[in-house]
Amino acid sequence: MIQNISTPKAKRQHRVRAKLLAGNTLPRLTVLRSNQHISAQIIDKTGKVLAIASSKSLKKFKGTKLDQASEVGTILGKNAITNKIEAIVFDRGGYRFHGRVKALAEAVRQSGIKF
Repeated sequence: MIQNISTPKAKRQHRVRAKLLAGNTLPRLTVLRSNQHISAQIIDKTGKVLAIASSKSLKKFKGTKLDQASEVGTILGKNAITNKIEAIVFDRGGYRFHGRVKALAEAVRQSGIKF
């Protein structure tokens, strides 16, 4: 699978995903972060989406973006437990593990999902 990895973010994303998918059978938690919203989904090895959560679904949410990311992580954790997912690998994509991405990951961990 050859991809265009010319941008620095694409290079980071490719490097992170290559390490994750090497011999791993656990579903992966992917994160998409934009300026206003954050969303996450759990995908199995075949590419099927098992659980999803997004800040767009939060109606009239009051608080900071960190609070928003934590709420999305909590919702995703509940959805994963409902779908009987106990362990995952965290695919941060090209994002650094800090701020909103870290808040989402910690909220999922507190829901009972193991990384």
